[in-house]
Amino acid sequence: MKKTFPIAVMLLSTGAAVAQEPAPQATAPDSSAPATSKPDEIQKVVIVSTGSRGSQRTVVDAPVPVDIINTKDLNKTGQISLDKALGMRVPSFNTVQTPVNDATSLLDPYEIRNMGPSRSLILINGKRKNSSALIYTQTSPGRGESGSDISAIPQDAIKRIEVLRDGASAQYGSDAISGVVNIILKDNPEGGSLTARAGVTGEGDGKMGALSLNHGIRLSDKGFVNYTIDISKVGLAERSGLVDGRGDAADFGANLQKDVLPFLAQYPTAGNINGSPKTRANKFLVNSRLDITDDFNIYGNAAYVKKQVDSFANYRTPYWRPTDFGLLHAPGTPYVGYGPQFIGKLDDYNATLGAKFTVGDWNGDVSVTIGGNKQAYEVHNSLNRGIENARVDDIAAGKTPGPRSPTSFEAGGTRFRHTVVNADVSRQVSDAINVYAGTELRREKYDVIAGEFASYTAGGADSYAGNLPENALSADRKNYGVYGGSMFDITKQWLVDLTGRYEKYSDFGNATVGKLSTRYKVSDLVTLRGSFSSGFRAPSLHQIYTQKKQYSFVAGSGIQVSGLTNNQSDEARALKVPQLKAEKSKNLTLGLGLTPDANTSITLDYYHIALKDRIILGKEIAPTGDATQELDKILAAGGVVSLSFFANALDSQTSGIDYVLSRRNIPAMNGKLAVNLSGNYTLKNERDGGINNPPAIAAARQSVLDATQEALMFTSRPKHKTVLGLDLDYSKFNFSLNNTLYGPTQFRNAGLDQNLELKFKTRNLTDFALNYQLSDSMTLTFNVNNMFDVLPKWELKPVNDTAKGNDILNSTARDPKTGMTPRETQVNLITFNGRYPIVTYDGSHFSQLGRMYNMSLNVRF
Repeated sequence: MKKTFPIAVMLLSTGAAVAQEPAPQATAPDSSAPATSKPDEIQKVVIVSTGSRGSQRTVVDAPVPVDIINTKDLNKTGQISLDKALGMRVPSFNTVQTPVNDATSLLDPYEIRNMGPSRSLILINGKRKNSSALIYTQTSPGRGESGSDISAIPQDAIKRIEVLRDGASAQYGSDAISGVVNIILKDNPEGGSLTARAGVTGEGDGKMGALSLNHGIRLSDKGFVNYTIDISKVGLAERSGLVDGRGDAADFGANLQKDVLPFLAQYPTAGNINGSPKTRANKFLVNSRLDITDDFNIYGNAAYVKKQVDSFANYRTPYWRPTDFGLLHAPGTPYVGYGPQFIGKLDDYNATLGAKFTVGDWNGDVSVTIGGNKQAYEVHNSLNRGIENARVDDIAAGKTPGPRSPTSFEAGGTRFRHTVVNADVSRQVSDAINVYAGTELRREKYDVIAGEFASYTAGGADSYAGNLPENALSADRKNYGVYGGSMFDITKQWLVDLTGRYEKYSDFGNATVGKLSTRYKVSDLVTLRGSFSSGFRAPSLHQIYTQKKQYSFVAGSGIQVSGLTNNQSDEARALKVPQLKAEKSKNLTLGLGLTPDANTSITLDYYHIALKDRIILGKEIAPTGDATQELDKILAAGGVVSLSFFANALDSQTSGIDYVLSRRNIPAMNGKLAVNLSGNYTLKNERDGGINNPPAIAAARQSVLDATQEALMFTSRPKHKTVLGLDLDYSKFNFSLNNTLYGPTQFRNAGLDQNLELKFKTRNLTDFALNYQLSDSMTLTFNVNNMFDVLPKWELKPVNDTAKGNDILNSTARDPKTGMTPRETQVNLITFNGRYPIVTYDGSHFSQLGRMYNMSLNVRF
């Protein structure tokens, strides 16, 4: 008779149910192979290590919601990077590519529960992964924040992923306000697989090819080495829109009939190349353990990725840049402008070496983790117009002209490194009590690397100015943390977990936080759970020290240079910008689990996150036009058109509901069908109270937060997201059909009239995967993602004064200068005159690439 266990919490699977896994075999098969159920197979409930620092618990017994996602379900997404795969499996996890945002193309911003990438902690085998060196400074999701590069982890190296959807600063420290993603690596002691992947978009571009090898090596009977090598390449997928000449003529002060329309007749997209950039990545990961004795083992893992992303800036048309000074077009050929290329090169590594041991009744774990991320930026097919203009002036004055501008530039970059020492102990004091404690020492270092002289002098390389030497820096800090707690089985039904933590940072102070979690089994059918915790997030070194000048699109004014100043600068002191301090949070989670039978489970979790002193990268502050204003004097002294900076500017409230329904082992077509419904619905995500503006900015009646920045934080991610999955095992086939419903988003693009907002409509994407087991050791997989070629759709809606908003949308009057109606004018503002018709200039709620085809062949050995 088949042995089964009641599942009180079945958390997230959009393919086959994953809260149970087959019992391990002596030679573990590759988990990317399709599941084949055997009638007499004995199964066990998965043990999760995420969510408590005490003894591990089954998903059934965990007092907090933890999603379990195995390799098979990740591979069924057909996505080549882990962040995109998670976005299609975890409803509260969102990520999207943004158009033309320079370094942002190296790492797409992701977030859990609309809280930004910096509030989700990433672990590898339970150890903290290093942050990316990138901080998002453009108008994109995650603006002003940085996160770990989870796309650096090869999917074929992953055994499973545990996603904790709850605040966990008390257990893990800073950055765990919205949740924790713990990546558990494969530990197969022998065997492995070779996987070849290929793909293309429905438009025939974005061609993808990848080859991945995973192999386990047994170390006698004492341990294992498991390694993965992954090589991939994704081609450019272009989705440029048709440019409206009337808007371009107005933005660039050009003659519509003489200059703009003739050029657009030949180049309707105005030469732009936007969409998904060309990407190349080489990844390596190794995981190992060696048992020295029954009570002592050494373990370690290491990963390295080298990635390059080739993207393009907005094309410089002849009516925008009237000349290239003869540098970028061949002699004797007409000048038609130029398109600067942005090249981002990334190196990311992490490694852990540790030991686990038992001394008496105590279990111990001591480890050292290092990690780093370096990004180098290059600009090609561009020039430094300041150098060339100075050269022209020299020639006109009869002087010996200076050197010519190069057309390729090394623009500098950024680097982040950390070293983490962990020591953890736990003891099962009795059958009902487990105690645990630990400490963490961490040192972080952040570097801004200057670009070459030509990349920053005289205004810098056109499209992306290099880092100035005065903005180059090397900053570091140390922090010490200690935690302790206990898990109590007060009764067989009632579990309580209590944790406290103290952290001290060398640069801003200390934090004390705690967490209380509990679970009560009312019956075999009903489980109640809940948690309350305080949390914190330390300001990152990136936020404290980043300072730069950058190009950005200003609606109605084209591209302008703005400055980002750090809180140590003269400008910040003049503006009386306070030093950054830690964000503080209060998290509440309440959950209900129902198990009508062994094959059915339903969970419902409510969460509320109150965040105090939220750190933001404020809007660009511009001069008032009154030279006597203190603000105008400060900006003039800095030599920038506008200025932005980081500040603890506001408090926020976020609440919502996560829901999961799973039904498995349904007889269908002589096979077994699983149905899974999982989703997230945001009840509240908004600013709480006023805005903390520095005195000079308040006196000028300006604010660090405008409608664009506020919408970017609170309404630019889906209001709700639901995944409905059907998974059928039939003979040698596995069929998977998943529907992902992206709810509406609201945005207030820069330059948009205050009485209008942009709304992306609710859209449903359907993905299909077919797995066919060619033999016992070979599986062929075919994916069609977004099979109905659904694209984002948006519309303008009235807001605030709805009468005025409707007047703009319905008016037929035409501007005498541009010939456009008020509505056409607003549309041109948010699409940069039609360059971004699908997603608008600032992004959208899901990919713009439409239908995609992927195929893979997995050979196991």
